[in-house]
Parts: sequence; C-alpha cells; structure tokens
Amino acid sequence: MAKNNKGRPLALDDFPFQTYDKLRYADTDRQGHINNAVFATFLETGRVEFLYAPENPLASDNASFVIANLNLQLLSEISWPGTVEIGTGVTKVGNSSIRLFQGVFQNGSCVATAETVIVQMHDETRKSHPLSETTRALFDKHQISQPQ
Repeated sequence: MAKNNKGRPLALDDFPFQTYDKLRYADTDRQGHINNAVFATFLETGRVEFLYAPENPLASDNASFVIANLNLQLLSEISWPGTVEIGTGVTKVGNSSIRLFQGVFQNGSCVATAETVIVQMHDETRKSHPLSETTRALFDKHQISQPQ
C-alpha cells in the first residue's frame, strides 16, 4: 500500500493538482479488468492537463516537454465502468527538467503510482532547454514530498 510522508495511506488530497479520466469498455482486457497499458494513458491525462493547461502554459516558446523516464507501480486492479482520479505533484525541479509523482485512484483507493522525469526540449535543436523563472515558480507551488 502506498503511503504519504505522514505514514497514512496515500490519498488524492495529497496531490496539489487533480483531474480524472473516464474508464471505457475498450480499456478492459480478457480478464475483465482495465488493461495495464491503459494506466500510462491515465498518467498522460494528469501530466498533460498539468503541463499544457491553456490558462497556465508552462513550456517556453519553441519548446516542449518530453518524458526521459517513467517508473510505474501497479498496486491494484481496477474495473469498468467508472472513473479514475489522477493526482500530480512535483518532487524536484532541475535546470531543464522536473520529476513528477502521480497517483491513480479508484473509489478513493490508490491503484497505481508513478515517478516521471520530464525534460523541456527546444523544438528546433532537440536539446534540453532551461526552464523559465515563471515556470520554475509554478512548479514550486506544486511541490510535494516524495511519498513512501
């Protein structure tokens, strides 16, 4: 069981950014639960809504965010129909990268966690590109402690 830094079970409220995704019948596998590959899509929903929100664009001009590393921990199966909630927080801010911690929840229980390293890349040079001070400040507002 995933726990927050206070030793209690990880909850959606532990995350500064929250969203949700709808489960689709097509997401199920032959065992009748949601296929493990779909969990990466749930994480993408949380990540993209956080990084590319139209009212708060975080990428610099001519730059994009790319995944450098994704470590997904599947904790429990989930079933259709329904929704999942996705929590996202920043655990580390580097020069051109950030480390995200995300949790996926169904019916209040944490069913998966993930650590993802995201790098801002310049669209033309395809090299890492430093984060702006504005972006760094917003990431700082979404900092969380790495859960256990």
